[in-house]
Amino acid sequence: MYAVIVTGGKQYRVGSGDRLTVERLGGAVGSMIALERVLMIGETGKAPVVGTPTVPKAAVFAEILAQEKGDKIVVFKKRRRKNYRRRVGHRQELTRLRILDVSPTGKAPAFTPTVAKVKAQAQAQAQVKGKAQAKGKAKTKSKAKE
Repeated sequence: MYAVIVTGGKQYRVGSGDRLTVERLGGAVGSMIALERVLMIGETGKAPVVGTPTVPKAAVFAEILAQEKGDKIVVFKKRRRKNYRRRVGHRQELTRLRILDVSPTGKAPAFTPTVAKVKAQAQAQAQVKGKAQAKGKAKTKSKAKE
């Protein structure tokens, strides 16, 4: 199932599992947000449902992966022979999303943050690595004494 959504004045075609970068959306990293401006919902083999202008009750649920800034854009204005030069920089604030589900009824899916899963896995690996190093150090000390 896929949907066409509007966010930041742009339209995106998204499906479950897609990752995309959009203009800044409010919310903490790891939280789930609902994008409710759905213009169209489609499914392979079926006719798409087109809204007027949006599909009622439809929503796309996404997880916020990161809040970041885009590349710097330099705006340089010049008028020849007038000694007029202006230089301004700009960095757009962006949000990276992972689409969890496209829902025609607006019902939210079961959600466990990917960011929390990654942190938990990293902590578990660090603990295992720490225990292995402690065992290795103990063995080397005993061998050194012999």
